Amino acid sequence: MEMHGEERIAAPRQLVWEALNDPDVLRECIPGCQSLEKSSDTEMSATVKVKIGPVSAKFSGEVTLENINAPESYTISGEGKGGIAGFANGGADVKLVEEGAETVLSYEVKAQVGGKIAQLGSRLIDSTSKKLAGQFFTRFNEVVSEKAAQA
Repeated sequence: MEMHGEERIAAPRQLVWEALNDPDVLRECIPGCQSLEKSSDTEMSATVKVKIGPVSAKFSGEVTLENINAPESYTISGEGKGGIAGFANGGADVKLVEEGAETVLSYEVKAQVGGKIAQLGSRLIDSTSKKLAGQFFTRFNEVVSEKAAQA
């Protein structure tokens, strides 16, 4: 599965960068996130509960940040295991570009799923992934824009 897009955020790039690296902000914005803990400056562990079609699964996994070029870009990669439901792994290249008082966050995602969820079909997985990404970025934009307005 591949997905890409961009989000225009009413906040300076440094604030957006800090939010992308803040487990409290991410925990609040990731749909179905039950836990997210930072184990080092480049590693986090997470538990996320998602529903894809008729399958509900709880994924536990590790996330690693690589190719860090603060506050402009990084690559996030991870793998999650959902028990009998299967697994998901992949990564995303994230870039932040300042445009006046706003920041344009762009992303390119490549991911794979396996196990029971892979049997649901790529169209359902793709549409669910896009929906979850949309929910994340809408909430992330709200949280970061609010922080910028308060600053």
